[in-house]
Amino acid sequence: MLNKFARGLGLGADSGFSFCDVYGLDPELLAMVPQPALALLLLFPITEATEADRTAQAASGLAGGGGGEGGAPWYTRQTIGNACGTIGVLHALANARGALQIEAGSFLERFLAATEALSPEERAAYLEHPPPGAPSLEEAHRGAAEEGSTAPPPADAAVDLHFVCFVQHAGSLFELDGRKTAPVRHGASSEATFLQDAVGVVRDKFVALAGDGNLNFNLMAFAKEWA
Repeated sequence: MLNKFARGLGLGADSGFSFCDVYGLDPELLAMVPQPALALLLLFPITEATEADRTAQAASGLAGGGGGEGGAPWYTRQTIGNACGTIGVLHALANARGALQIEAGSFLERFLAATEALSPEERAAYLEHPPPGAPSLEEAHRGAAEEGSTAPPPADAAVDLHFVCFVQHAGSLFELDGRKTAPVRHGASSEATFLQDAVGVVRDKFVALAGDGNLNFNLMAFAKEWA
């Protein structure tokens, strides 16, 4: 479903990259993920501990800014309800676009060009209320969600699962969560170590915050397709 959605946004069929499952956090399972991996999507349970951590990060100040050049990855806030998976895919594609074939005239090409100089808040407003003639991401999100095995929740429904995206940018590992005011930097990283670095944060932070026995996690990498 994510790959069909990404192609619908404008990911070219000849890009050679696609989303694939990550079956576990152990080294032998990570070795099954084709390389290079350009982004990692994490679905995790929202708990009191994760919300307290998000509040603490907001109070202490977050790294990054959201521009897309230099020290900060491309970033947008999320204001469309229950569209965190869509925003995660957008974060993955936008930050990997230098390595991808983007279809001319597609949503992705037009959106990135129109919002390149905007702030994360302005990008979110563009997505939620696109100007006349612009494609609607909300409609694309709902169309893709309806192809899943379960019905998508209403935009205002309370849910306890959330997607975030990890990317490597300018030598650093970043967590991109549209609910936060800016990207969160998690130390140094490189293309060669990105997957291991990101999984380390997933294990040491997100899994630890969820507590023992909570298995409501899913990982998907945006990686080079096997030849």
